[in-house]
Parts: sequence; C-alpha cells; structure tokens
Amino acid sequence: MSTSIRFKLSFMMFLEFFIWGAWFVTLGTFLIQNLQAEPFQISNVFSTQSLGAIIAPFIIGMIADRYFNAERILGILHLIGAFLMFQMYKATDIATFYPYVLAYMILYMPTLALVNSVSFRQLTNPETQFSSIRVWGTIGWIVAGLAISFIFQWDSPAGAQQGALRNTFVMAGIASAVLGLFSFILPKTPPIKVDSVEKPSFASIIGLDAVKLLKDRNFLIFFISSILICIPLAFYYSNANPFLVEIGLSNATGKMAIGQVSEAVFLLLLPVLFVRFGFKKTILIGMLAWVVRYLLFAYGNAGDLSFMLIIGIALHGICYDFFFVSGQIYTDSKAGVKYKSAAQGLITLATYGVGQLIGFWVAGFIGDKYQSIKETDVAAFWQQIWIVPAGIAFVVMILFMILFKNEKVESKTV
Repeated sequence: MSTSIRFKLSFMMFLEFFIWGAWFVTLGTFLIQNLQAEPFQISNVFSTQSLGAIIAPFIIGMIADRYFNAERILGILHLIGAFLMFQMYKATDIATFYPYVLAYMILYMPTLALVNSVSFRQLTNPETQFSSIRVWGTIGWIVAGLAISFIFQWDSPAGAQQGALRNTFVMAGIASAVLGLFSFILPKTPPIKVDSVEKPSFASIIGLDAVKLLKDRNFLIFFISSILICIPLAFYYSNANPFLVEIGLSNATGKMAIGQVSEAVFLLLLPVLFVRFGFKKTILIGMLAWVVRYLLFAYGNAGDLSFMLIIGIALHGICYDFFFVSGQIYTDSKAGVKYKSAAQGLITLATYGVGQLIGFWVAGFIGDKYQSIKETDVAAFWQQIWIVPAGIAFVVMILFMILFKNEKVESKTV
C-alpha cells in the first residue's frame, strides 16, 4: 500500500468519524436543553441511527456491490448530508428537527460500511493493516470532542444556556461537505464483477445474499450477540453526556474524548492482542468491559469518586475495539471477496440497526420509568439507569462464552 493511498484512507476515516463525533456525542444534551425533549422523544431521535443502519445493507448491497463505485456513492451521500446538517442547525423544535435527522441517518449509516469497503479493498493483510487506518477515525472523534469543550466551549453552562450546542451541526456540516468532495479522489473501488453466466436473484440484487453467512453456526451466534450487546451500547450513546453534565462533571464532552484516546491506543494494540488471545477471548474481554463500565457509572460521582467515571469512560477502547473492530475483521474473513460490502452492511444492520433500535427503546422506557426519582434525587436516578445495561451485558457475555466455539480467523481478502 502506497503512502498516498494510506493518507487518503486515513483522512477519509478521520473525517467520517469527526462528522459523527461533532454532533452525536452532545445530541442528548442538545435535545434536553435546546428542544426540551422528553425521554421517549429523545429515544425516537436516537432511533433514527438504527433505522438508517437497518436500511444500509439494502443501499450497500444494491449499489456499492453491484453497480457503482463505493467512493462515488460515499461522496454523494456526504454532500447531501451537509445540506441536512444545516437544516438541523436551523430547527427550533423536536417536530421540525426529527425529519431532518431521520433523513440524515438514512444517508449517513451506509457510509460506515462504505469506508470499510473502500479500505479493505486496498489492504493485503487487514488483521495488521486495518487498525492503523481505522485509528484515524478515532482521532477525528477525539478532535471533535475537544473542540466542543475546550476550544468553542459550546457545552459549558454558559454556552448551553445560550443554545451554543446548535453550532455542532454547522461544524459537522462543513466536515461532511469536505469529505463529500474528497471522496471523489479516493482509490477507485468498483463493484466486484460476477460471472456473466450467473443469473442474479432478487436477494443478490439487494445485497441479501450476505445473509447466507448466517448458515455458519459461529457467525450466527456472533450476529445475535452483536444485536444483544448493542442494547447496552444504546444506553451509552443516549445517556452518557446528559448523565455527566447533570451530575456536575466539568467539560463533560472533552473528558468523554478520553474514551476515544483509549480506543486509539487499543486499536493499535489490537493486531497483537487479536493474535495472542484469539477472536473469542477478545470478544469476551470487550463484553466484560461493558459490564464493569456501567457499574462504575452507577456507583461513581463527580466528587470524590470521579475517578470511577473517568475509568468508565477510558474503558471505551476495550468496549468498542475488542467487540466491534474485531467483529468487522471477523466478518471480512467470513465474507470472501464477492460479498464484502454486503457483509459489512449486514453487520452494520445487526449492531447499529436492530440492536441499538431495541436499545434506544429500552433506554427510553427505563428513563421514563425512573423519571419521578430524578425530580428528587438525580444521582439515584442515574444509578438505576446504569444498572440495567450492566446486567444485560453480563448475560450476553455468559451466553457467548457458552455457545461460540473458538476458531482461528484467517482473512480471505485479495
């Protein structure tokens, strides 16, 4: 892989996740403070991410794997996304905001599979090369969080009172426009040519041929586990920033970037750990980290036990990398050349789609259930909120440990 291609793929990843981190981390706080949203309204907004992820495999399978270059589709989606970001910036109530965020997520979620597809097609050894490319996405997310808290101070008490979190959508929109234009000079990633004699089925045209991977028992267990572990993940996405802000942790968004620093470190260590521990142990360590993280959130505070919150944030690297990045590599190894984009779209469906859709609904239900406690004791409210995902993650970990048979992961990437 040439230096030029490495730079292009790294910058692509940087912008892809800078865009996401620029507005999504503070979304829950924005909805509460700027649009006065209720728990179920917040869940509905966050669920747009899942709805987009559910649609993503169809877009990827129907377009990227069959007809058009992945990098061109990536560019078009991000240019439209920039326009939608500006509309979200102008929204003044939840009813106006919702249609734009829904449209944006339907377009953005497929790009997560597209950047992976563009990257994997350029790599000769994904197990060792992908982490050094993907880490730039993590750096992009870190830069976005630090900019919000320490440069612009949009999440400070004064900034929040003035509605400054609205500016996060402008920052994300500008980055989206840049990535949209930059995508057209990325390495060409044309569709994989199939045998001209082969008559494509309806399932193959829309990308559902990747569902054949579920016939493999281990992959099926991994797929189901991916859905279930994303239920507790949804609690983090929708509640972490409001939680830290409401219990009084200063510069909450900037400190949440510690999680991405941890993610970057473990991304670089992952190739070594992946080989040493194997796929199953790596996944189990990631699941255990989710359990520990939520217990730290449940029993920590912004005072003398603030170190527990920081440790919980710092565990994000193990939580995310050991499960999700390892899962992307595992999926790539299972897919083979023909269905790479569709397979990545399928795992996006399982994680960001079905799993988190259920998770956001559960988080909304739990938040509404304990809302009365929040009126009198904010700390007790959040303790109840975090115990639920800790228990779910623990059950998923035990089930995966029992049902998944250990196997050696070997890449089929050409």
